[in-house]
Amino acid sequence: MSLEKNVAAHYTTDDLLDRIREGLRRAGADPDRPGPEDLKGVDEFHTGGVLATDDLLDQLPIGPRTRVLDIGCGLGGTARHIAARTGAQVIGVDLTPHFIEVGKELTRMVGLDDKVTLMRGSALDLPLVEDTVDVATMFHVGMNLPDKQKLFSEVNRVLAPGGIFALFDVMRAGGDGDLTFPFPWAETAETSFVAPAMDYVEAGEEVGFIFKSIRNRGDFALEFFREIAARVEAAGGPPPLGLHLLMPDTATEKQGNYVACVKAELIAPFELIFRKPV
Repeated sequence: MSLEKNVAAHYTTDDLLDRIREGLRRAGADPDRPGPEDLKGVDEFHTGGVLATDDLLDQLPIGPRTRVLDIGCGLGGTARHIAARTGAQVIGVDLTPHFIEVGKELTRMVGLDDKVTLMRGSALDLPLVEDTVDVATMFHVGMNLPDKQKLFSEVNRVLAPGGIFALFDVMRAGGDGDLTFPFPWAETAETSFVAPAMDYVEAGEEVGFIFKSIRNRGDFALEFFREIAARVEAAGGPPPLGLHLLMPDTATEKQGNYVACVKAELIAPFELIFRKPV
């Protein structure tokens, strides 16, 4: 329990909603009724943002009648994007109460509260009954989870037979060497559990999942960060609405450490897709 409290504390940021509203104003958007796309700079807290989200969603069978769960939903950006893109009903679960509180207000502001439900909960103890989800997604969450098998066991429990579990996590990429902290997901090694992709595959198969596919997105990540750096340099600073709002005073150091470790092939974001047998 203390580990989960520490992880939640890592992601808690004071006055976040006010700073998002101010960012919207500075970006020329309506701070009270923004469109879902107006929030994209801040509400998908993972490598590649909405580009990475769509790359994974393009591989998944999601339509208006699909029941979707987004695990570790943060501010609910990915959940809202899935609902807006597909018409599906989406539940987002996150460990951090502050993210859920702000995410609910953002969902109301963009008019998607009839499609998206956000709730506080742990990926290792999902607040859903069994066999009630058709597709589960997870973006950059496993790095904070020490028990990968428990994660897969919980996802297996809530997925209906034939359901899909698709995840996009930072994983060990094969290079030898220590990781340099802090990172966007952890200040120190005490709350970081970056593991090789094979650990995920073995954990999933151990509880009965069928492993379908894997893709290393290291090159995609480096190109994404190069483009961000170029835009920041051209603009003379970060955009009004960006992930730096979620990492006040430490965003540059955390992103720099992450990029350096990806370049050294110590870590990389990977896509993995699993299916629960019928």
